[in-house]
Amino acid sequence: MIDQVPNPLAPHEHWMRKALDLAVAAFDADEVPIGAIIVHGDPLGDGRIIGEGYNQREMLQDPTAHAEMIAITQAAESLKSWRLTDCTLYVTLEPCPMCAGAIVQSRIPRVVYATADAKAGACHSLYSITEDPRLNHRCAVLPGVLAADSKALLQEFFLRKRALGKK
Repeated sequence: MIDQVPNPLAPHEHWMRKALDLAVAAFDADEVPIGAIIVHGDPLGDGRIIGEGYNQREMLQDPTAHAEMIAITQAAESLKSWRLTDCTLYVTLEPCPMCAGAIVQSRIPRVVYATADAKAGACHSLYSITEDPRLNHRCAVLPGVLAADSKALLQEFFLRKRALGKK
């Protein structure tokens, strides 16, 4: 009999799939397909979603309407507190500098992202804002959860944009 080794990433994959569903909604709305959720409590146990969002920059004509920013705002409203100290952020693309700054400012202690962003990633790829010892708050970062799924969605979106001659 072969013993099955439990997948330690399974709970994170569960939550990331929810963020990927939001990324698909962004794709369908002709927005860059990035989705984010914020889980309050233990994401490996009794956690629940208190904030979610997908990119809406085009729809709202707002440069700050990133998935993470929308999810952070919803989570703060849900908790009636800007301090999101018992939360985990799941996002399908590594946060940019603006979003990483908001993560630090809102005291989110854990970030899980799918795909690295070599052009604007601010958790590992380009900057390490979320782990910068010069700042008064930092958070743990887990990269690469369902990265292939997120990357495929982003690639399909930008291939379609290029085929249509759009930016």
